[in-house]
Amino acid sequence: MSNIIYCYSASGNCLDMARKIAEGLGDTDIVMMRAFPTVTDATPYERVGFVFPCHGGGLPADVESHIRAIRVAPNAYKFGVVQYAAYMGCGLHVIDSIVGLDYWSGISNHCSAIWLFPHYLTIPFTSRKGAQARSDEAARRIAGDVKAMRRSARKAPKRSFNALESASFAKLNRLINEKMNVSVMCIACGQCARLCPRGNIEIKNGKAVIGGNCAGCMSCIEFCPQRAINVGGITQNRARYHNANVTAADLWQKSLHIDG
Repeated sequence: MSNIIYCYSASGNCLDMARKIAEGLGDTDIVMMRAFPTVTDATPYERVGFVFPCHGGGLPADVESHIRAIRVAPNAYKFGVVQYAAYMGCGLHVIDSIVGLDYWSGISNHCSAIWLFPHYLTIPFTSRKGAQARSDEAARRIAGDVKAMRRSARKAPKRSFNALESASFAKLNRLINEKMNVSVMCIACGQCARLCPRGNIEIKNGKAVIGGNCAGCMSCIEFCPQRAINVGGITQNRARYHNANVTAADLWQKSLHIDG
């Protein structure tokens, strides 16, 4: 097989990006990293990619340990793509320090950090439709670059401030987790439980119950069909967001193959 992309996605933006890059490359396996990846031996692949969002200035929870478990052939072409609301953070640098990236790129998009600010506060600002168009164009460009095995002119930026932010994010996330609540609107559909990358949500007595081991992806909030899950009162009146091309069921799959 020619290509493999390891993807973490919370709002669906990164899975949408990974699928479109894969369509441009052809013959590509996409392996999800919301939980521990089902494929860690990437040595048979010619091109190995990582597509992920910026969470708290760095990689999403658990992703660094997932990537450290992946074996990549020494002569493989390695690339990374980050999507973010305001800044790309230090995630690309972290991945580069683990596998050595040949190529990297970043693109802003709407986000799932509903507890922090509304999803549309992107830099540069654009509408949901505009953000999708920008992402689609970036996917086409990146797929062309990766297919040609182009190399970035410089290393992924270290961004020391974002590294400090990322290091403290787990503590902040625990505080957010403590404020998460489930309203009477919950219909116990179980979608949030299937989405949760750490198995932190259970359905008990006809209602979702949130534990204390949240990864901070916010997928449960953004995809809840009843808007029943919130962080305190902060998120109650904020619009939910997820990529229009991605369903909750798409996110909880373990892997997929795209021929192009």
